[in-house]
Amino acid sequence: MSLLRPGLRDRAVTALPRWIAEQVPRDHQESDDAFRKRRKVVAATALTGAGLLGAGLSARPDSPEFYGLTGATAATWVIGGLASGKLHLGHEARRDATLARPVVVPVLVGAGAFAAFYAAALVARRIPVLDRAIGSVLQYAFQGSDRLVLITTLANGAAEEVFFRGALYAAVGRRSPVAVSTGVYVLATVATRNPALVLASGAMGALFGLQRRASGGIQAPILTHLTWSILMLRFLPPLFRRQRPAAAAGTDSTSAASPASSRSTSSSSM
Repeated sequence: MSLLRPGLRDRAVTALPRWIAEQVPRDHQESDDAFRKRRKVVAATALTGAGLLGAGLSARPDSPEFYGLTGATAATWVIGGLASGKLHLGHEARRDATLARPVVVPVLVGAGAFAAFYAAALVARRIPVLDRAIGSVLQYAFQGSDRLVLITTLANGAAEEVFFRGALYAAVGRRSPVAVSTGVYVLATVATRNPALVLASGAMGALFGLQRRASGGIQAPILTHLTWSILMLRFLPPLFRRQRPAAAAGTDSTSAASPASSRSTSSSSM
């Protein structure tokens, strides 16, 4: 349930930008049987996907286990989302009152979200628990193949929207779907045991949910998620890349450069 009374909630929504406050017309009615089936599939998929997500981010960076588990996670979200029932791409309203598929605005929103997160990351570097949490996630970018990490990131970003803002959002029904779908998204991310990812899932999950609410589909949140992910992967790692302590102190360079030592540190940090 929303923490705001209906009147306050309505005023809060209308104060938002037009692209997120105004809901385009849609007809997404389905039978009771289809709705019950969707809920069963969504429940099973959520539990399976959360388990795989936690296992994937506990695997060693740049290992076959990591890529296999993260690939399986993305496949689980997509298969479960599609198996739950019909999904919709959604529309945005143009100024001439016609409807079109959302493209430009979601990309700009993704860039704006990245700018906000980049500013937050500058602050997070000064907070030890968040600095360690973000650094542990970025180990997968530091030590992994650039191409494979990018593919993994984009595949999981799109897959999450198919499930959480597609199947799960529809399975919630009409009662607070943004809040409920965001809450489940956060709970699934808790399986990673990483506070930075949990905080990010709450903020971005709410944004994606509002986009789903306004557009009536998953295209807008997918484009925003992918834009945000690409920019985060490109520009965030340099903020948290650490100079090798041994090299900085002038100690044995062999141990500082040892891949086994680096990977062991990364695994234990998770």
